[in-house]
Amino acid sequence: MKNKITTYSFFLFLLCFSNIALLYGQENKMKKAAENYEQLNYVNAQKIYLDVAAKGYKSEELFTKLANSYYFNAEYDQAVIWYERLFDFNANPDQDIVYLRYSQALKATGQPEKAAKFYDTYVVKNGTKMHLRTTVDYEKLIQENSGRYDMKTLERLYHEGKITFGQFKQGSTLYFASTDDTKTFYNRRSAWDGLSFLSLYTITLDSLNQAQEGPKRLKANLQSKFHESTPVISADGNTMYFTRSNTTSATENEDQKLKIYKSVKSNDMWQDAEELSINSDYFSSAHPALSPDGKKLYFSSDRPGGFGESDLYVSAINSDGSVGAPVNLGYKINTRGKETFPFVSAENELYFSSDGHFGLGGLDVFYVKIADYGYGNLNNVGQPVNSYADDFAFGIDFKTKRGFISSNRSEKIGEFVHDNVYTFLETAPIVDLYAGIIEGTVTDKQTELPLQNALVTLTDPDDNMFRQVKTDSAGYYIAETNKFDAYLVRVTKDKYDADEVLSKPNVERQEINFQLQPNEVAIETGIDLSKVLNIPMIYFDFDKANIRQDAKVELEKVLAALNQYPQLNLEIRAHTDSRGNDAYNQKLSQRRATATLKYLVDNGVSESRLSAIGMGETNPVNKCTNGVRCSRAEHQKNRRSEFIIKD
Repeated sequence: MKNKITTYSFFLFLLCFSNIALLYGQENKMKKAAENYEQLNYVNAQKIYLDVAAKGYKSEELFTKLANSYYFNAEYDQAVIWYERLFDFNANPDQDIVYLRYSQALKATGQPEKAAKFYDTYVVKNGTKMHLRTTVDYEKLIQENSGRYDMKTLERLYHEGKITFGQFKQGSTLYFASTDDTKTFYNRRSAWDGLSFLSLYTITLDSLNQAQEGPKRLKANLQSKFHESTPVISADGNTMYFTRSNTTSATENEDQKLKIYKSVKSNDMWQDAEELSINSDYFSSAHPALSPDGKKLYFSSDRPGGFGESDLYVSAINSDGSVGAPVNLGYKINTRGKETFPFVSAENELYFSSDGHFGLGGLDVFYVKIADYGYGNLNNVGQPVNSYADDFAFGIDFKTKRGFISSNRSEKIGEFVHDNVYTFLETAPIVDLYAGIIEGTVTDKQTELPLQNALVTLTDPDDNMFRQVKTDSAGYYIAETNKFDAYLVRVTKDKYDADEVLSKPNVERQEINFQLQPNEVAIETGIDLSKVLNIPMIYFDFDKANIRQDAKVELEKVLAALNQYPQLNLEIRAHTDSRGNDAYNQKLSQRRATATLKYLVDNGVSESRLSAIGMGETNPVNKCTNGVRCSRAEHQKNRRSEFIIKD
């Protein structure tokens, strides 16, 4: 059998309040807040950072924030500008991930050589190296799934001079295509070698799939001087889909295309077949298969717009029996070669034949699980189902583990024989040798609370979107992966900076957690502006209250917000940790809050818009009070500056 779409091959396919006075007061407060800030809406961090940078202030955090904001919005030309400024400011930034992002932005703006340099640096720094599987690796994986089938010829169908293939079993009846016919039709194409046309036949089998009698031509109104093959029948036994060579060619010598037809049973007889709407005289559609619920039709086609010589497609079967528009199964299934002969098991497992994925010979049988999120990992089913020859039209009964496969294999490798049907028993389930897991949690960087419905997107090594999942109420996500590959794992959520990490290849299960920085805050009374502007602390020298140079960059963020939003009023709060004398910490924090206010006033902000309160150590965010032993990191969380929006 030849590996192309021709006549015999057919290788084509989502408080209520009880006190009225209290309610009245709350409504008044909300109304007043709305009046005060109706033109403010939200403070946008990117606008603030741009203003600070425009005034000539520099910091690694400033440039990283701006570069990332453009990168995650796919404005790669602007991202490149700010990444360049980042690396000019610090040739060895603290965050290794910026090397990867800069590389991606460079590649997107047509600078592949420079992109490769920064990507390689990221790989070295992060210890992540893509695993390129070799022929030896693939062969080892195929061998791990080999030896799971006891296989033999279906003797009453085996005949070296005939073509027999493309079977479907329902009950004790096996349907198949064969040239086993007493009448030989004229040779319409030399490729047919003068053999009979393929017609549909049946044979009765016992529980071990042994033939009880010889084959019989299917009793139906389907006889024609055209090829018929690869039938599939609905669960109720009343609708058949099958492949037929084109009956509407302009001339008899025209290159024949294949089409899918439907026949309905009436009075225990298959009626005249009707052509499906998905067909065309200009390309082939063939080898139908049904989903377990009978609502989807899978098939192979060489129609324009595919990935290769023939691709697998699926169409919805509507309630009126019509068939919807074909949808390509995508790059994970289809290749530049041929994907054909789909079969979907009762467990929603897709089996198909391909010469585009790595195999043992011509067409090999592959397995992939159909899941809610798409398709799982692709696995070669191994020997002896697959061989050096063409192996195709795989089908299996989930309960009995018995099935059939067509092949043109011979005992002598290289010897040409026609296609024949083999029966097999699956003695062990297939193992997903590629199975991996990436999981983790997504939290708010400032509050450390979980973020629900954050979107986690995995991009594969070929820059294709591999999978998308969302976090649950605990901020947890989990994604099934191919453990041999590294994925760019990106997390996005409205009003937060996106983040991403490159996962490690060759890891069966890995945890990747994210803390997202808010990038937009609603201007409401009580909101801390420092959280959206990422100002954990206005730093002072030990026992001092004068503004340091590095603190000026942070205060410029606040100044820019006050200038952009002239109705914005702030209460400045300075906190210390619990170490040292309580009274001294109170006075020190007040001096620092007052120094912060003075800086803003000296730079043009009306003092009437500001107030300053030293909180000392009175309001810790953790357990680190007097007498409690804490780490430096725990104490650091209490040394913070707040800029609280007030009426």
